[in-house]
Amino acid sequence: MLNSDDSPRVDGRYVPNQVRAVLFDRDGTLCVDVPYNGDPDRVEPVATAPAALWRLRAAGVATAVVSNQSGIGRGLVTGRQVDAVNRRLDALLGGLGPILVCPHAPDAGCPCRKPAPALLLAAADRLGVHPGSCAFVGDIGSDMAAAAAAAMRGVLVPTPVTRAVEVAAAVEVAPDLLTAVDRLLGDDPATRVARVGPAARSGRS
Repeated sequence: MLNSDDSPRVDGRYVPNQVRAVLFDRDGTLCVDVPYNGDPDRVEPVATAPAALWRLRAAGVATAVVSNQSGIGRGLVTGRQVDAVNRRLDALLGGLGPILVCPHAPDAGCPCRKPAPALLLAAADRLGVHPGSCAFVGDIGSDMAAAAAAAMRGVLVPTPVTRAVEVAAAVEVAPDLLTAVDRLLGDDPATRVARVGPAARSGRS
């Protein structure tokens, strides 16, 4: 559970502070989307992911991943295969923090599949950070809906599969993952870090 000291308050009311944790969608956001991927060898981080994660670590901002993996519920991949893919991505990006997965098919009626906020709230709890001090970065409209339902700041990073209506509806849109992270860190001068590190690194390590 969250410690009350972790949540800034004025007159007993929660007051949003700088972003203290950034949650990410997985496929299309942190790594190139390979539908229903169960093969760790096919994991490829998006171009700016290594630099984005480095900047967050340098700023002391916690991270986590929240991902719908309906391939498990559809019988297309196993939970072990998804775990292996997650471990590979975690290794390539130098540590992602907790990785929370909804394994259910879309018609299962589960409470954890995005756009429901349950897994985002669970990730914030795992990190010990108030949801209002979290941001969620994703590539489709259901990611932004989940962020809104969890009272988190949402940043959309579109890909070729992102629909125009989803881009138009998003409160914040960034052209790539590194720009999204730079904007989130820029909310508070104390969290800004130098533009050094693996900025030029991309793809597999």
